Amino acid sequence: MTPFGARVRELRRERGLLLKDMAAHLGVSSAYLSALERGERGKPTWTLLQGVLQYFRIIWDEADELLRLADLSDPKVKIDASAGGQQAVLLANRLAREFGALTDEDVAAILAVLDRAAARPRTSPQPPSASGRGSSEAPNA
Repeated sequence: MTPFGARVRELRRERGLLLKDMAAHLGVSSAYLSALERGERGKPTWTLLQGVLQYFRIIWDEADELLRLADLSDPKVKIDASAGGQQAVLLANRLAREFGALTDEDVAAILAVLDRAAARPRTSPQPPSASGRGSSEAPNA
């Protein structure tokens, strides 16, 4: 289940609304809406997002949060690591290859690292050191 799908299902159930009625209001099939809630469909379109906000009568901060969740809910992500250097490319490829082996605890730990990185002030990239190595490489032992 994606963050967006989980929140939509939660909102619908909190309000006692039926999936088939919501699907009819949004102009989509019940099967599509169910798959969207379960995270089996890609990120919803802007039009569908606006329909969901209108259906639940969501405004302001709650609307911003639902839009943010939708943005984080694409189950088939592509990462362009080409600008990040060799280590970034390695990380992206290993994550893609080994993602299925991660436990819930592993995922939580990775998310914590990403949260810390996002909270740091942004600085310009560090130039390579005088030895020609980037700062992320360990020196030879």
